[in-house]
Amino acid sequence: MAALLRLRACRRQTLAGTYNYVYPTTTTAHNTYNHRLASTEAANTSIQLANAGGLVGFWQTLSNSTPVAYMQDVLIKIHDYSGLPWWASIVLSTFLFRSVVTLPLTIYQHKITTRIEKIALEMPAIVEELKKEAAMAKHKFKWSDKQTQIVYRRSIKKQWQNLIVRDNCHPMKTMIVLWGQIPLWIFQSVALRNLVYLLPDPMAIQAQIIATEMTIGGFGWIPNLTVVDSSYILPVTLGLINLAIIEVQAMSRTRPPTRLQGIANNVFRGLSVVMIPVACTVPSALCVYWVASSSFGLAQNLLILSPDVRRSVGIPKTQTELSQPYDLLWLKIQQRLRLVERAPADKPEAK
Repeated sequence: MAALLRLRACRRQTLAGTYNYVYPTTTTAHNTYNHRLASTEAANTSIQLANAGGLVGFWQTLSNSTPVAYMQDVLIKIHDYSGLPWWASIVLSTFLFRSVVTLPLTIYQHKITTRIEKIALEMPAIVEELKKEAAMAKHKFKWSDKQTQIVYRRSIKKQWQNLIVRDNCHPMKTMIVLWGQIPLWIFQSVALRNLVYLLPDPMAIQAQIIATEMTIGGFGWIPNLTVVDSSYILPVTLGLINLAIIEVQAMSRTRPPTRLQGIANNVFRGLSVVMIPVACTVPSALCVYWVASSSFGLAQNLLILSPDVRRSVGIPKTQTELSQPYDLLWLKIQQRLRLVERAPADKPEAK
């Protein structure tokens, strides 16, 4: 341990733009790598598998990319300055990144959604006025029913677009969280994978020290973060948390889901289940990150339901906002578990 601390103190500072290592494509004699750590062998195995599948180019490009290099550098600095073990450092960095990136985007997304909901309330009066104008134009200009419908629909679309421009709330902005969360998730996942497998340069002293630190930087049943969680506790927890996020979003809706929303929910439920076996095959460091990220997402979704929290971050009140969101969630959970009987209005109609 003393030797490890001395090496760590001498760790050279690595700039994000200096990752120029090229993956090996040929087998190297075993006796030239006897001094490497056990994690290096895992890195070589993953590279051989990538070669076999034709994915070496993709992984090399992503692993050596500038965003991943910056992410690795930041993760190392957070670990060094905090003095925490690697598992706690991963959790801390996850909460920090999501607080800085995804939380503000989530608040902004909710603001856009409330603007769209408010301008939708203006449309009925506009539609009635357009109907009258279309009827007058049909009589005046002797239009056919088809011509009248074309002009009428164009007018409605133009009025809707004018309202969107007026309030700066294009519907595509409701996807802004995904635009920030997905790249963040990919870059941090690949950066942690690089740290575990001594990439992009397995010969670097810094990489070997970090990999060694990770072998003793775990907790509880996973003291070694470079190996998979053989107990499957983290993978199963990941799947359950992701499913909980989907169900909270579904149960917090005040309107019946559309057909597209129902399909999307089922797709995300399937992906949550698929992530369980995927998480069983990756190092525990990645599982710790994924569970921490999903836990933050679940807490964020629950917190943003509170009317007091919504007012404090500037989200306007709407007609569909839940006054007692947590009571409603608890009631719907009980109904799904059949602990209480559904009200007649909640029961599906017989066909």
